[in-house]
Amino acid sequence: MQMRPPEFWYGDEGSVWPGLLSPLASLYGAASRLNNRFITAQFAPLPVVCIGNLVAGGAGKTPVALAVAQQLQSVGRNPHFISRGFGGSLDGVCVEAGHGAAEVGDEPLLLAQTAPTWVGADRYAMALKAAAANADLVILDDGYQNPELVKDVSIVVVDGATGFGNGRLLPAGPLRELPAEGLARAHAAVILGEDEVDANAAIAGEGPGGLPVFAAHLAVATSDAERLAGRRVLAFAGIARPKKFFDTLAAMGAEIAASLAFDDHHPYTSSEISNILKRAKSLDAVAITTEKDLMRLGCEFTDGIESLHVDAALRDSASFTTWLEARLQGPAGGD
Repeated sequence: MQMRPPEFWYGDEGSVWPGLLSPLASLYGAASRLNNRFITAQFAPLPVVCIGNLVAGGAGKTPVALAVAQQLQSVGRNPHFISRGFGGSLDGVCVEAGHGAAEVGDEPLLLAQTAPTWVGADRYAMALKAAAANADLVILDDGYQNPELVKDVSIVVVDGATGFGNGRLLPAGPLRELPAEGLARAHAAVILGEDEVDANAAIAGEGPGGLPVFAAHLAVATSDAERLAGRRVLAFAGIARPKKFFDTLAAMGAEIAASLAFDDHHPYTSSEISNILKRAKSLDAVAITTEKDLMRLGCEFTDGIESLHVDAALRDSASFTTWLEARLQGPAGGD
């Protein structure tokens, strides 16, 4: 299970915690660099596109990964996904219809609705399996900080509302690595949502000159917007930033009678689901959650619970696809 990010990662400038945790952050950074030094990256037999982020959760890489796959499918490509499958018990498998989140993780279940999805800790081995299954490229939904596989295209997703947070490494801040180090390996960045923290300037200041930056936003289907406008809901979510989901519902005009925030990847119990449904009934509201959370509920518990479908939409998808195709023609791991 992953905990929700503490408030001082993205605000609360008067907090003493970043300073107190800075020695641990220094150790974290040193350990990561040392680990990378002893690993030799392997070349996959097909192009590798990595969609990652520099922060610990909540940037929106999975919706962007799905959008990239759909863009590639629209021009005749056959992408497969590779995911670590956080929270799942299986390793080295392709997600199938009978799998649940406890076996393969919640995000792979979402990915598999768009393209074949391989779950495993060994990304190179998963790339070989995807190639054998006729994929013509693979998309890593995670693994940006994993040095085991050479990436042909590396795209960093940055949340326009939070950027790089307080700019500190874990656990003093949300960063898995410093922006200057992480962006040095990137071939492009995608800012998801309105740029409220001047993330564009931060990327320009920390990243290499000329790094392409694309804009994207989370889009709700018109049918969902119409269905939820003015509707009384009990919203619950176990994602990195539940407030983001609650704010989306409010912006659509839903009346939020109550909101319940759980830890990221929270494994719901039958009693928790029963209590959520009872409370929703007492509030004369409908229970609603994210699609990612719905994957963890299990089909036997979804009666009476609705979900909100949200897509990442690239604002200039044609330019992005042209750039990506050109990038894929270059040598693996090249500039």
